[in-house]
Amino acid sequence: MELRVQDGKAVLAGRDDAGEREVDPHTLPLGAGLADALHEWAKVADAVVRTDTPSDGAASALVTRRGRQLAGRLAADMRTPVEYTDPVTGELVVVDAPPESEAEAGAEAGTGPESVEEAEAGQEAPEPEEETPWGTGLTVTLITAAVVTFTVFTLSVGLGETSQWLALLANALVVGGIAPSVWLARNTPVWRWVAYGVVAGVLAAWLSLLLNTLL
Repeated sequence: MELRVQDGKAVLAGRDDAGEREVDPHTLPLGAGLADALHEWAKVADAVVRTDTPSDGAASALVTRRGRQLAGRLAADMRTPVEYTDPVTGELVVVDAPPESEAEAGAEAGTGPESVEEAEAGQEAPEPEEETPWGTGLTVTLITAAVVTFTVFTLSVGLGETSQWLALLANALVVGGIAPSVWLARNTPVWRWVAYGVVAGVLAAWLSLLLNTLL
């Protein structure tokens, strides 16, 4: 089975007596949420490729890692090897299905898709998650928001003195460039606080620019 990314959507391809067939993941008996996760990954991967994000950047690394995880879950659910070409690096990746004994043991134990990935990697079951570090996390978010607000506001005001359209274009390019990284980082334990700060900073800067224009 081959996993493909086409126009921001995940497509699964396979061969039968009639030749090659492409199907939507939603039409297959996959685990809960796997089809949606595949489409979400494909959408972000497509956005990263379209914005010419460096292949060694944080966004590209997250796309690659998430792709391997989802391919592992897909191989476990379908009990067949899954291959795909990494949409960012162009590397051909083949993920083998776990032995049936391991998959059955995981199903009997009631483990989720993450346990299958850990079994493939030879890891033990994770320990209970630690409590969310709200104090430290919010501090990082506030600092990031302040830096982003100042940067975007200053850049927009400076360009606005030359041309309002130029300032608008600069904002669109900045937001469009960082959007894929922010989207991928929103669920990452450490970087999510930075992502929250970036979003808050951009919104605060735009609000400040609007008030500055009205006044």
